Amino acid sequence: MLSPSGDQFEIGGGGYRAVVTECGGGLRVLEHQGRPLLDGYDADAAAWGGRGQLLMPWPNRLRDGAYSFGGRDLQLALSEPKRSNASHGLVRWTAWTLEEHTPHSVSLVYRLMAQTGYPWTLDLHVLYDLSADGLTVTQTATNMSAAAAPYASGAHPYLRVGAGPVDRLELTVPAATRALVDDRLIPVGSEPVEDTAYDFRMARPIRQTHFDDGFTDLERDEQGVATVVLRDPASGEGVALWADRQHRWLQVYTADDAPATARRSLAVEPMTAPANAFRSGQDLLTLAPAGETGDEHSASWGIRALD
Repeated sequence: MLSPSGDQFEIGGGGYRAVVTECGGGLRVLEHQGRPLLDGYDADAAAWGGRGQLLMPWPNRLRDGAYSFGGRDLQLALSEPKRSNASHGLVRWTAWTLEEHTPHSVSLVYRLMAQTGYPWTLDLHVLYDLSADGLTVTQTATNMSAAAAPYASGAHPYLRVGAGPVDRLELTVPAATRALVDDRLIPVGSEPVEDTAYDFRMARPIRQTHFDDGFTDLERDEQGVATVVLRDPASGEGVALWADRQHRWLQVYTADDAPATARRSLAVEPMTAPANAFRSGQDLLTLAPAGETGDEHSASWGIRALD
């Protein structure tokens, strides 16, 4: 009998253990020295709530699933019907193909065929690699079509420190600006986080703060990396998620709209573009036609334990 998430690919290294799934090329488990760093899901379950899924060729939401590109008006299926949005791309539930599996790394590929609403063919690739520095994930898209294609990427891990709730944990989000959204969670503006309840540039307790927000203007280190930290001040244990320069946005989500698991963990989603980018064009990438310079894009992010 096959798991709902398909074949399971386990890797280990540097004290870390991860399990990657055939379904969506997603991340189901990540542990360090036996301590869970992710709020994942069981092998006999599907990736509910977006857990560990890859979000390609766009992350987050697209209003009405409708957009225009290259002089064409296009319509995607409304995969979030309650808000009439197209949500989280086209590959979350597809079967990815194993490319290579070593003791400490695994790579998978998927060819996203041209289809209604997205008439471009992309070759997608994901590499998961474990070392003493933690997990590194690299997502790559290559345009195989004769025309330029719109593109953005993201991922949906839920960070975990202990059994929850996250209210007692301290959070650092190195972002100066938060997107403002309407009742469909579509951006309608932005504001500086300074002097608001969403200023987590310095570590402080989450308490009752509700998150389902996109953040940008990220503070980065000399390598261009932005890092979110979630830590238990009592034990000192924590987890960090980092994102490279290609990721201009971080979505932070406490899952208050999911009563069974609300505030048990914290989704921190690295994204190259914000919600509704196919319509707004904000930070949207254009992949050049196949064979031309700029027909490929890669972005990396990762997770490591903090003690």
